[in-house]
Amino acid sequence: MLHNYIKVAFRNLAKNSTYSAINIAGLSIGMTTVILISLWMWDELSYNKYHQNYDRIARVMQHQTYNGTTTTTQATPLPMREALANEHASEFSRIASSSWTEDHILAVGDKKISRKGNCVEPDFTAMMSLRITKGTANGLKDPSSTLLSESVAKALFGDEDPINKSVRIDNKRFFKVTGIYADIPFDTEFREVSFLLPWKYFVEEEPWVKRSETNWGNNSFLLLVQIAPHTSFEQVSAKIEKIKARHAKEEARFDPKAFLHPMSRWHLYSEWENGVAVRGQIQFVWLFGIIGLFVLLLACINFMNLSTARSQKRAKEVGIRKAVGSLRSQLIAQFFSESMMVAVFAFVLALLLVQLLLPWFNQVSDKQISFPGTMQSVGSPDWALHC
Repeated sequence: MLHNYIKVAFRNLAKNSTYSAINIAGLSIGMTTVILISLWMWDELSYNKYHQNYDRIARVMQHQTYNGTTTTTQATPLPMREALANEHASEFSRIASSSWTEDHILAVGDKKISRKGNCVEPDFTAMMSLRITKGTANGLKDPSSTLLSESVAKALFGDEDPINKSVRIDNKRFFKVTGIYADIPFDTEFREVSFLLPWKYFVEEEPWVKRSETNWGNNSFLLLVQIAPHTSFEQVSAKIEKIKARHAKEEARFDPKAFLHPMSRWHLYSEWENGVAVRGQIQFVWLFGIIGLFVLLLACINFMNLSTARSQKRAKEVGIRKAVGSLRSQLIAQFFSESMMVAVFAFVLALLLVQLLLPWFNQVSDKQISFPGTMQSVGSPDWALHC
């Protein structure tokens, strides 16, 4: 019986080819739009989930009040790192200071390239689940070593083994390559980071950083933490809130309040107003979600309108079928099979359109979205960072 329904449905669609083409095209365009929006939303909502410790990592940030207005910054004073390690060691699994992402010149012989990187403490690699493909991550304990991403190692050394070879950075000094890590995926905060330098080098090379080790008034550093399994971001934030006010009496007039901003909220809730995360990419996620539902609703309404407009032409067919003994359920099944066939054809066409449009869509949206099935798995520990 089902085979007969499908055969009759196909004949009717072929007989009314113009109507079928319009109906299928309209529905497929709507589906294509919804699929592209859904892929974009999924990419936004899965941001940073590449990191294995995603749900335990946070930035240490602070609120400060000036003339009744509260400002929020992710820059912290360098002594806060030691204070957290000494006074709240049980609350953290790892703590790592980092410089900000900056451009640097990397040179091997006559070959020079410009890439972004960070100077980080050794705990950074384990915190971010850096996947070392060659060498070791322990090299960051040596101020004369460096870790390179696979793409940078390929650009500088080609097919040669880069381990223990030297790279000159910013025409200042040479660093020994002690490790190679897998490139960071595009949908992370650290996607531009191509190499890592030791924190010790940063302190030795920049006198102002050395002076900042005891200066609570210099908010110039990125501080990342991984909280212990037995606690939560809210609990730790409450415990460390007054840490700066306790150690820097001269800063107390600004009512500094330290807190943890979880990695899960970095991308979606990044804009602050009077001490509250009020907006960020999340507002666009909601906006495009509403647009997607509206487009899908319009496509369905258009599909139903076209089907309804054609129903009068099918009245004669229905009458004949009833005259020869067709049951009401059989008529419903016949028309339902035709509608399902149109929907299936439209969906297949939509999938093809999505594959064709994805390169253009990625360029417009500044993404590297792949169609499900070819996407990188979320949550795998293939990570890296910057200097």
